[in-house]
Amino acid sequence: MSIDRYSIEQAHERIKPYIHRTPVLTSKSINEATGCHVYLKCENFQKVGAFKARGAMNAALSLDAEDRAKGLATHSSGNHAQALARAAKILGTQAYIVMPHTAPEIKKRGVRGYSGEIFECEPTLQARETTLAEVIKKTGAIEIHPFNNYDVIEGQATAAKELFADVRELDAILAPVGGGGLLSGTALAAKYFSPETKVIAAEPAGSDDTYRSLKSGKLEPAQSQTIADGLLTTVGDKTFPIIQKHVSEVITVTDDEIIAAMRLVWERVKIIIEPSCAVPVAALIKEKARFHDQRVGIILSGGNVDLEKVLALLTR
Repeated sequence: MSIDRYSIEQAHERIKPYIHRTPVLTSKSINEATGCHVYLKCENFQKVGAFKARGAMNAALSLDAEDRAKGLATHSSGNHAQALARAAKILGTQAYIVMPHTAPEIKKRGVRGYSGEIFECEPTLQARETTLAEVIKKTGAIEIHPFNNYDVIEGQATAAKELFADVRELDAILAPVGGGGLLSGTALAAKYFSPETKVIAAEPAGSDDTYRSLKSGKLEPAQSQTIADGLLTTVGDKTFPIIQKHVSEVITVTDDEIIAAMRLVWERVKIIIEPSCAVPVAALIKEKARFHDQRVGIILSGGNVDLEKVLALLTR
């Protein structure tokens, strides 16, 4: 499948009735902390509290009615799980969601709130994939992968498309990377709607498979030593080639840098973001010298937090 300007525009029209046109916020405090002009695309205000609502809805709507009726299945640590459960409920079908037992309770409650059926597994990619295969064999449901799916990538691209429409002449755009759905979508949106904008990935140092994969030229295994639970997966064979071609670099950040960035946004912008969402903010602060006085867009990917855990992080 080829993703081009027209297909992203079509995806945007397809999902418009089911998503928010999220705002772009600015903050003098954030600008001062980074030394540049920052534009925050607030997908933490999106349906289900994350950009994942876009890709899941586009993928579900792209299925024919016969396949949709079989039910939708996926594995996810949380935000895609909620997004797919919501899409299934809207479209009158069932969602079967494989989640690691360590996934935040707020995300599990979100899935159940949309009538999704949860199958818990160990927090490893192998356990996720094995459990999902068993669920699909049992139910006959259609898999919609969290990121390694062109319809999902196409849907995620619409967030950056909106940002480029709202803010002209961005020098750079930063997005977090886990599986690469948002990052590859953002890169394609930049290619077609703002080709002068440099696309930069931000990744936890404790789960830096994208950084290592770009260095080696092949897919490297994911690690799982970070508080950014939404980024604990490796890029896929569909997302990685797009990232290789269109993303200029990956900036890695430590958990302490992620916590500091999350605290800054909570305190100064007065909005809730989750650890994974804070990663590109942390990357911008870490490398602020190179972005001095530039116009920089950041995709704030989500705001679904386990308040007790996050408050403990912020006060440690």
